[in-house]
Amino acid sequence: MPQNSQFTFSVGVWNLHPGADPFGPPVRPERSFAEKLRIFKDYGFDYVQFHDDDAVPDDVTSPQEIERQARELKKMLDDEGMKAEFVAPRIWEDPRSVDGAMTANSEESRRWGLEKGQRAVDVANVLETDRLVLWPAREGTYIRESKDPVRAHEQMLEWYNAILDYDPHIRILGEAKPNEPMDLMYLPTTGHMLAFCYRAGDPNRCGVLIESAHAILAGLDPSDEMAYAIFHGKLWGVHLNDQNGLKFDEDKTFGSANLRRAFNQVDVLTRNGYGNNGEVVGLDVKAMRTQPHEIAAKHLKNSVEVVLMLEDLCKRIDRQEWQSYVDAQDYEGLDLFILRSLLGK
Repeated sequence: MPQNSQFTFSVGVWNLHPGADPFGPPVRPERSFAEKLRIFKDYGFDYVQFHDDDAVPDDVTSPQEIERQARELKKMLDDEGMKAEFVAPRIWEDPRSVDGAMTANSEESRRWGLEKGQRAVDVANVLETDRLVLWPAREGTYIRESKDPVRAHEQMLEWYNAILDYDPHIRILGEAKPNEPMDLMYLPTTGHMLAFCYRAGDPNRCGVLIESAHAILAGLDPSDEMAYAIFHGKLWGVHLNDQNGLKFDEDKTFGSANLRRAFNQVDVLTRNGYGNNGEVVGLDVKAMRTQPHEIAAKHLKNSVEVVLMLEDLCKRIDRQEWQSYVDAQDYEGLDLFILRSLLGK
């Protein structure tokens, strides 16, 4: 990455994938972790994002073997000069999580969900990251009457507190999303997540990770969501991507659907010193299904390039002229000023 950038970048291992979707099978060969790591390194990434079972497969149950395999992974990262940004418990794909892993009506499922979270903490400790990202993917309902919503939020708080008690150093980064895979999810926006942080046993270890597409799916502007979390001192991670309207979660290359919206995200991060306290710019972008295997990593390189170009624009844009339009309440003039800046005029 350029030396003058204030950002360091991370990427999830799932962002290089064989292209399967709900309507079709894989269209590209799967890559080994070692191959993915080489691509990440070649593209200049400093950090890698993991689910717990990306790091150690779920069928490994012995604590000693979990630690051994996590240490092997840590060595692979060390050998490439890379680090783990976070570990996220994958608590939505197992049959036991069909009704949620924290808010399921089954006590056995909730117990499994907590154990899965604790396993993720154990893996995070070996990988030497204190960040546990929680995406409550199936914590919600298909029909409203299936759960007591007050009790469901109490159950989520019990999970939070149990994880915080399990390890005195771990931090939980809540990643909000309003829908998909559930019809309606609990804690669907950044505001919900932030309010929830203050109810936890240790609010100082609870913050948020904001994904661009998730905010857009909620009908909200990602830059405003990021600004609000910064206001609370709790924007501890971002997943930059793009989204073409209120559809399924598309995970498009950052800036590819709405460049101005992307500019505003980078601008709020740049102006507020994001990265000065170890925060990482994470990507959650996926290759188009049409991309051949040989070039199915360009979306990563392209997203970073867009971030860096927008960061450069944020740092050289004429802030005095910008402010003059604001002072004159000439928002039409400001509108054209921003458009010209984005068009390089």
